[in-house]
Formats: sequence, C-alpha cells, structure tokens
Amino acid sequence: MSGHTATPQLEVPGIRSLRNGARRLTSYWWVLLVAGIAWVAVSLVVLQFDQASVTTVGILVGLMFLGAGIENIALTTLDVPMRWAWALFGGGFLVSAVVCFANPMDTFAGLADVLGVLFVLVGVWWMVRAFLERPINPLWWSGLISGILMTTLAFWTSGQFFIHKAYLLLVFAGIWALMQGVTNIVRAFEVRALREQL
Repeated sequence: MSGHTATPQLEVPGIRSLRNGARRLTSYWWVLLVAGIAWVAVSLVVLQFDQASVTTVGILVGLMFLGAGIENIALTTLDVPMRWAWALFGGGFLVSAVVCFANPMDTFAGLADVLGVLFVLVGVWWMVRAFLERPINPLWWSGLISGILMTTLAFWTSGQFFIHKAYLLLVFAGIWALMQGVTNIVRAFEVRALREQL
C-alpha cells in the first residue's frame, strides 16, 4: 500500500466566472491612465494662473456637477423608497452643470466668494473621516491633521479679499488636479499588475 494519497482539488462554484469578470474589468486599466494624464494636463493649465485657468476651474466644477447629476439619476432606477429625492437632486445637479458650462467665469467668481465655507466643509469632513477610519487605518492621524489645516485655511481665507481668494482657489484646484492625476496613473499601473496576476 502506498503512503502517497491524492488530495482532490476543490473547485468552488463561481470562482472561474468571478476571475473572468475581474479580468474583464481590469482590462480597462488604460482608462485610468488616460484620465490621469488628462488631470495632469488640467493641473498644468490651472497652475499657469491665466484666463484659461479660471475658465478651466469653472468647467471642472461643471463636470463635477454633471457627474453627481448622472449618478443621482442612475440611483433613481433602484427600487427603493424616496427615489424622487434622488431625481430632484440629480435634476438640480444637471441644471447646475449647464449653468457652469454656460458661464464658467461667473462660476469661478461665485466659488471664490464662498471658498471659506467650502474649505470648512472639506476640513470637517476630513476630520470626521479620520476618526471613522481610525480602527482600520494606521495613518488616520494624517487625515485629522489635513482636516485641521484645511479648517484653519478656511478661517484665514474668509478674511481675505476676492483677489486673494481667487488666487488661493486656483492654487488649490491646480494641486488637487495634479494629485488626482498622479493617483489615477499609479492606480492604472496597479490594476494592470493585478490583471497580469489573474
């Protein structure tokens, strides 16, 4: 009698279809790469501090409203109560996007006027998120520090004149676009490496 026994291979149902789905999904890694390169290009335009950067920021705000509107309209297809609220907010976001695209310079001026309020909202959200992520994120404190700095920046900004607010908004938008671009490029190559492992 042989001491060598064969161990049967366990095939979990659905693993193959899950792997195929993940492989199909990761085949679009290049979309992240293209988006990252586009964000870096936008950041270069914004950080030049000219008339084109003001228009670019207005269009970026319009694109954010457009994305939020499409997302909310898509959520109305779910069979849940109060779908009308998503439809209402989605419609509002889409109207806001059209207004931003129609006059991006006025959008920028309006955004610069309320910059302090926006920075407070962002700073408070970053602090709340840091405390929510504390049990699972060893770097939670970096989010807390960022939130405190953003809130401090908000109070400093609210006391500035419009031209300083506009300048600060351009710097903030340019750095944000640059960070988004670099993050997308890094994620694209991570997804590509993941695809090769599947």
